Parts: sequence; C-alpha cells; structure tokens
Amino acid sequence: MRVLRRALMPVIVVTMLAPSVTACSDNGTKVRFGYIADYNGASLLAIAAKQGLWKKQGLTPEVKVFTNGPLQITALGAGDLDFGYIGPGAMWLPASGKAKVVAINTLTTADRVIARPGITSIEGLRGKKVGVPKGTSGDMVLNLALHKANMTAKDIREVPMDPATIVTAFASGQIDGAGIWYPLLGTIKTKVPGLVELAGEKDFPDTSFPTAFVSGTKTKTALTDKVLKVLQQANDWRAAHPDQAISEAAGLLKVDQAKVKADAANVQTMTTADLVAKTKDGTVAKWLNGLGNFFVGTGQLKSAPDPATYYTGDLYTQAAGQ
Repeated sequence: MRVLRRALMPVIVVTMLAPSVTACSDNGTKVRFGYIADYNGASLLAIAAKQGLWKKQGLTPEVKVFTNGPLQITALGAGDLDFGYIGPGAMWLPASGKAKVVAINTLTTADRVIARPGITSIEGLRGKKVGVPKGTSGDMVLNLALHKANMTAKDIREVPMDPATIVTAFASGQIDGAGIWYPLLGTIKTKVPGLVELAGEKDFPDTSFPTAFVSGTKTKTALTDKVLKVLQQANDWRAAHPDQAISEAAGLLKVDQAKVKADAANVQTMTTADLVAKTKDGTVAKWLNGLGNFFVGTGQLKSAPDPATYYTGDLYTQAAGQ
C-alpha cells in the first residue's frame, strides 16, 4: 500500500496567486500560505480575509492554491511557503520530519473509491483499471479498501494520474474505478450518474482522518503564534456561522455555493476550545498515532513517531491563551 494526500478542483492544475485574499496591509509581515481548493482548505483563509483577521495580527497573506498537500510540503522545504494545508493522506510527511503540524483543522470523510455501474464491490475491481492520484487521500482510501478486501495494489491495474485527469478518464470510460474525493466526485457524478461508491472513510470507524495546517521545520515561533491566532479566530467564526462560512469559501473558490455545501457535508468542524481540549487529553495524539500506524503498514514510515515530535500542540494551546 502506498499513500499521501489530497488534491482538488479540476480546473486548477498549477499553483497560482489568489488576489481576493492577499490584500491586508502593505506594511504587514508577509505570510506565504498554501491551500487546496476545497472547503477544508479554503474556508478559514476566506474567513480570515473577510473578517480582517490578518491585519489584526500585523500580517499580509500571500495565498497560493495547490493541487495537493505533498506539493506544499515540498514548497515548505524549499523555502517557498511559510504555511500550508494538508489532509490525512499526507500526514506521514510531517511525521517523517519534513514539516510541523501547527493546527488540526477538521475531520474529513470526503474520500471514496468509486467504480463504473455494474461493479458492486472492491473485489470487482480485480484486474480493472483504477485511477489514483498518488500521494493523496484518494490513494489512502483505496489502499484501506483494498486491505480490507484482502487485496493489494497488485490485484488491480493501478493507473497513476492527477485528479483532473481522473474526472475526464472516468467520465469517458477509460478507467473502471478511482480513488477520489468530493467535490471532484460531485463533478464526476454529473457525468456518470450511475457510478458506484464502493468505500470511504466512514467504512473505517476505528481510524480518524484529520486535516491540518503545517509549517516549515524552521518557521519562527513568533510568526507561528500570530498565524495560529488568525486560524483560531477564523475557526471559531466558521463554527458559529456554518452557512456563511460556506458562502465565504465559495467566494474564494469561485464556485457555486451548492457545490461547497455538498463538500462541507463531509467535514466535521470543531471549535478552538474543543481542539485545545483534544490536544491536552491526548485525542489528537490518538488520531495521529492511528494514521502513523497505517503509514507503517504502507511502508511510508519505518515506525510511528510520537506525535509530539511533529505536532506543536503546545504552541496551539498557548496561542489560544490556554
């Protein structure tokens, strides 16, 4: 099994500047922030811009969209980003020392293994062409589903491809199945309404799938504290105004609100106080340990490290004033 994490939105295939969320203060400290174009990745950044939260911390964000989390980890390592967003499939990268998790964002259940009409089980994918964006949560959920069915990637005809290509390839019948996620899956459904969802995160209740914000390993603590305050304030606004948060995210993503609402239905948000409590009582560590053990099984990690070595929970609680 092999795994990483998530990409999004078929129309976006390269990183690009998002002008609507970069304007704050010409005199503020610039913060280069990456995200993925879905509700999980975009909502807090959209809220922070609309509510003027960056300016309150003396920061000016330069926000760029990426197709997946691993690309952001690479950009962090190269010094091209200060912070970014990843999903659960890329969590092995900070666990292996390539980044720091500075904040847990949400729990997600947006990933699916899908198949063409007539294929009714994971076993039915044996010998079939299955598209998968390597290093994404689609890859992760496919591996989980194969393992549950006592299969491996060798039992299918795995076809590595980017997320946008999966949408086209599945719609045109070039592949029989895929590991993919909402909202891309929503787009595929409009083209192949009879597709079958074979598996998803909800089929693995013993594992939680946190999304997170990450920083480079050498990012300064003072800057991290300011950014965390922005994210925490935006997080609590999102929790208190779920419908408006969907609207703000849709504005940033430039897509219909109904699509963002469908995406948000696969997301569990939590207040900052709840995340602080879950950090202190070991719940977050349990989530990360669960993923760490999975990545050991995939060969991405030799052993599951202590989450305290890569999740800066102390900085998160301090920024919240607790």
